[in-house]
Parts: sequence; structure tokens; C-alpha cells
Amino acid sequence: MITLQEIKQNDTIRALVRAGNNYLAALGYTDHGPRHLGYVSSTASTILRELGFPERDVQLAAIAGWVHDVGNSVNRHDHGPNGAVLLFPILLDAGMDVNDAVEIITAVGNHEEQSGFVSSAVSAALAIADKSDAHKSRVRNGKPDLNDPHDRVNFSIQENQVIVDKERHAIRQELQMDETSSVMEYLSIYMSRILMCEQAAAFLGQRFELVINGSLINKA
Repeated sequence: MITLQEIKQNDTIRALVRAGNNYLAALGYTDHGPRHLGYVSSTASTILRELGFPERDVQLAAIAGWVHDVGNSVNRHDHGPNGAVLLFPILLDAGMDVNDAVEIITAVGNHEEQSGFVSSAVSAALAIADKSDAHKSRVRNGKPDLNDPHDRVNFSIQENQVIVDKERHAIRQELQMDETSSVMEYLSIYMSRILMCEQAAAFLGQRFELVINGSLINKA
């Protein structure tokens, strides 16, 4: 099986990651480079590992997390489906089994909350990992544009962790925010992403809980 490290060292994927991150920097977006990809890769694979999924799924989730944003090299709009189309021949050329490649492009093609649909464990883990990434370290160069609500929200988040609570059948995201932004502003930006996390967690047989500054936000 192709490893995450081999994917990270693939020159074509590295070029696409770099181009997509540079493009989003020009648009004024937060980090979508190795820092974001590393978080998503690690979080997605950890979710499936802690839920007891097979190692194949764990590794595919890690790879999907690393490559999920390559479509930004084409355009921000529909970057999920664009990335899936780009990736399929690249993954096959890298020696990946065709079934593993299909699993990854389905997850990548469906990770956008605007149009994505969770249909596998890998796609569910990818969605939760991607949508949960909010933190001050995503602000480029540590210098937020305080007129930009995305920068304000991310810069306000001092701590962020995703916890798999198997006993309670819950995947819990815990955030600590300072006064740079507010819970209301966070929700105004992230609501559609939170809903996708809830749907993804349900696919995994879990409940998604969002806790901000010690308070459960989405209580059933």
C-alpha cells in the first residue's frame, strides 16, 4: 500500500499543494498549506483509528487529509471535485491500488460543505477533520486582518482539539476562544461546517459535540 510519506514526497502533489496555498493567500484566505494539511491528515486518521476501523481506512484517511485541497490550484470554487479529478491519474501513476484511489477521490470530491455527501468512513473522517480546523496558527504570518471575520475568528482560538469519546459515542471538538472574536461570529462562519460534522459523525455511529469555552453549543 502506498504510504502517506510517499504521497508527501510526490513532486506533482507537492506542486499542486503549493500552488493552491499560494492562490488562496492571494485571495486573503487562511493557511491551506502543510500546516492545515498536516492537521487534517492526523485528525482524520486518528478518528478512524480510535473508533477501531481497519488500518487500510486509517491510512487512506491520512492520505485523503493530505491531498484534499489540491483542487485549490485550479479554483476555490468546486475545489473538491476539481481535486478529485486531478488526483485520480496522479495516485494511479504513483502506484496506488485503483480501489484505494477511488476511495480517496470520492472523499476529496465530497469534502466541501456546499455540495459534499458523506458516503464512507474515510469521507466522514475527512469532513470532520477539515471542518474542525480553526486556530490562531491558521492566520498567515501571525498577523490577522481584524477587518476580516475569518481572521478574527481563527486568531481568537487559542486551543482546539478533537476528542473521540467512545463510551459516550461522541466526537467532541473543544475550543478555547479569547475576546478577539465571539461565539456568535464563530457560528456565523462555521454553521454549515458544523452541520456537516454532525452528519459525518452520524455516519460513523457517533454524535458530534461542539464545546466552546467549556459550554456545549449544539446540545440535542
